[in-house]
This record gives sequence, structure tokens and C-alpha cells, in this order.
Amino acid sequence: MNEQRVETLVIGGGQSGLAVGYHLAQHGRPFLIVDANDRIGDAWRNRWDSLHLFTPNRFNSLPGMAMPGPRWALPSKDEFADYLESYAERFELPVWTGVRVEQLTRNGSRFVATAGDRQVKADNVVVAMSSWQRPRVPTFASDLDPSIVQLHVADYRNPEQLQAGDVLVVGAGNSGAEVAMDLAPTHRVWLSGRFNGVLPFRPTSRIAHVLMPLVGRVLFHRVLTTSTPIGRKVRRKALVTGDPLIRVKPKDLAKAGVQRVPRTTGVSEGLPAFEDGRRLEVANVIWCSGFESGLSWIDLPIFGPNEPKHDRGVVESQPGLYFVGLKFLYSKSSEQIHGVGRDAARIADLIVARHEKRANASRSPARSA
Repeated sequence: MNEQRVETLVIGGGQSGLAVGYHLAQHGRPFLIVDANDRIGDAWRNRWDSLHLFTPNRFNSLPGMAMPGPRWALPSKDEFADYLESYAERFELPVWTGVRVEQLTRNGSRFVATAGDRQVKADNVVVAMSSWQRPRVPTFASDLDPSIVQLHVADYRNPEQLQAGDVLVVGAGNSGAEVAMDLAPTHRVWLSGRFNGVLPFRPTSRIAHVLMPLVGRVLFHRVLTTSTPIGRKVRRKALVTGDPLIRVKPKDLAKAGVQRVPRTTGVSEGLPAFEDGRRLEVANVIWCSGFESGLSWIDLPIFGPNEPKHDRGVVESQPGLYFVGLKFLYSKSSEQIHGVGRDAARIADLIVARHEKRANASRSPARSA
């Protein structure tokens, strides 16, 4: 076993992990970031080809480095991935890519992370990963006729992956709506799922220039937090429901010829069936049915019914264990690019304070003598 000893191990090299690394570096504390992807930013590069971020460049910067490009432009997934890679290079953040942590345990006062034949022992661990890691597909998907091409949105790249014929997109959230629009020029598309509402303006509109700073910097960042009654109420709902449509509007779907159908609840004679009893003959199904947290590799008693038990990212039952990047970790902005910096700064401060407290404790007997 190849063993490594570090003060702080950051698991995840996306925007959350890099922000944590930036703040630890500012404090002069040693750390290591590991990421399962082969290249920094691949979590974005490996999504569907036409994807652009929902937020303009002015809201896509990490601490210390502005996102390049016009302030109100919506960058492509590859542009943002390249920004993350440049960010790590600029601040010389130590990142091991191609390292997937398979187990996290504790041995006394230290954590032990195992990745293949590597073992990293750390005083602190920051799990810097989003709440969307493992694709979720309903169990009845295996009952569909084998001639139907099935893809989860995590594996969808472009319409060329599909065969000729109609497409059913299951899941009417933002991903489902975006994929439906991507497919509409080449396929007849049916969009299945509940309607969760819609943002009343477009991110690129003139009114967005006024409203988005208020929504992002004030409402999402300061009002909707776990410190306010309304924030706690919204958080409870947010953990089990989807977000409203942001960029694609219902009229856009209708204009593109995308037809809305009820929730897909099962399979009938090999075909997808809806909650109203109807079934639909299609050649392809794209599952935009969400993700699970994918944190089962953490072999510690920290889990609640919906998420790890934490207080603003701090796992009090396991001193030294922290989370950044989870959905509504502290505020609505915690899951957004412009919000991870604040959470990362706080966690870095706590790690530094913990180090200083332990250092002072180790010196105190000598002073007493």
C-alpha cells in the first residue's frame, strides 16, 4: 500500500474543492486535493455538448480570479472547465487527478482515505462534492423493450447517440427541458414530469441585469440561509423538490414542438407508461431522473435520511470532517458557483483554528513544566 500523510485532504477537484484549496493556501496550510476525473474540469466537460451555464460570467468567478469573457455572457461547459483548470494552475494548487476515493474511515484521530493501492491519512477531510454524483434511474427501466435506446442524462452528449424515432425525456426539470430542446430539431420529443414553475425572466435579458444581483447576492446568499426562518423552510422543501425552469420556458418547448406528458410511473408491454394509464411507443428514452449523493464510500456513522448530518458543513460527530458543495449546505447559493467561496472560506478558517488549538494544547504541558 502506497501511503501518504497530509494535514488536510480535499476530496473533489471541482469548483468547491478548488475554492477550499485556495483559502487553505492563503492561510499557508498544507493540503492535497484528489479528483476522480483525468483532468481538472472534466465533471463539466463530460456533460452534453450544447450545455451552457445558467449564470452569466459575472457570477461564475471563484475567489481570487475573475471568470474571463463578457460579464453577461453564458459560458459553455468547456469554457468553465478550462477556467477551473487555469485556476488550479494559477494558484499552484496540489491536485491529484485520476484518483477515486473508494473508502473513507477513521483510525483514532486521523482519517484514512483509500483509493486503489493508495492510502492517504489526514487530520482533516473536506468532502467537496455536489449532491448529484450517482445517476438515478427507476427500477422499472429494465422492463422496457430492449430495442429502446436508454441513456441517463449523465451519459447523453448529442442527438447522434440516439436511433431514429420518437424520444421520451423523463424528468421535466432544467436538464430535461434543455435536453428536450437539444433533441427537438432532429426527433419528435415527449417531455414527462411535473412542472416546478419557471423563473419569470431570462438570465440574458435586460431585466436580469437588475434582478440577478438581487436574487443571487441578496436573496440566495443572505436571506435564504439556515440562519433565517424562511431559509430553513425553503431548505426543507428544496432537499426533496426540483428547481424552477431557468433558461428554457414552457413557450420555448411548445414552439419547438416538444409535447408534455404526465409522470412516467412504470412499463406496460415493454413501453413507458404514464400515471394517467397511457403508454407511449418510442424508440429512445433519456432519463433526466436525477442523481443520488453517491457518498456510500464514506464508512462513518454520519448519515441522516436525506443527507449527511452536518451544521453548515461541519460534522460535529466526526471532528475534522467537513462538507462543501452540498445542496443548500448553508444557503441557496451554496450549490452555486458564486456561493461556494464563502462556504470554503469558513471551512478553511475552522481547519486553521483546529490546527492552532491542537498546537497550543501540545505546547501547554511544556510551559507548565
